[in-house]
Amino acid sequence: MPRYAIDDREPTIDPEAWVHPDAVIIGDVTIGPRSSVWPCAVLRGDYGSIVIGAETSVQDGAVIHATEELATIVGSRVVIGHLAHLEGCRVEDASLIGVGSVVLHRAVVGRGATVGAGAVVTNDLVVPPGALAVGVPAQVKEGRSNPAMIEQSAAIYVDNTARFRRGLRRLD
Repeated sequence: MPRYAIDDREPTIDPEAWVHPDAVIIGDVTIGPRSSVWPCAVLRGDYGSIVIGAETSVQDGAVIHATEELATIVGSRVVIGHLAHLEGCRVEDASLIGVGSVVLHRAVVGRGATVGAGAVVTNDLVVPPGALAVGVPAQVKEGRSNPAMIEQSAAIYVDNTARFRRGLRRLD
């Protein structure tokens, strides 16, 4: 997998994490144990820090960035859907960031919350624990997340991490 240092910033990837060979990790990025980063995902900590907790999946095509002033912090057992974009935000444990959604500066996605597919969580918006955020701009619906579904999705990707570590092989 392409891993790059930029100036004095280097990635730190736990040995139990799995990063697909076509993902790109640049700069001050920390990836926790049993987490996974899938094809075409880009985690670019060139100006600020990115921290990914344990057993979190960063799915295909996701982009995670940070600014000089704002780190991007993602907790444990978080599911970050395909083509999602996170920048300068905090996502707490056991949350789900839906396919094609965007979470922007200083936004906070609370524990067990869901950001629906295609939603845009604007600067400074707080999605409370267990809430669902949907739409553009995102509207919060209290108590509408599905923690059991998030847990199931997180577990699938933890299992995929082990499977891909064992069985992925390039054929060209």
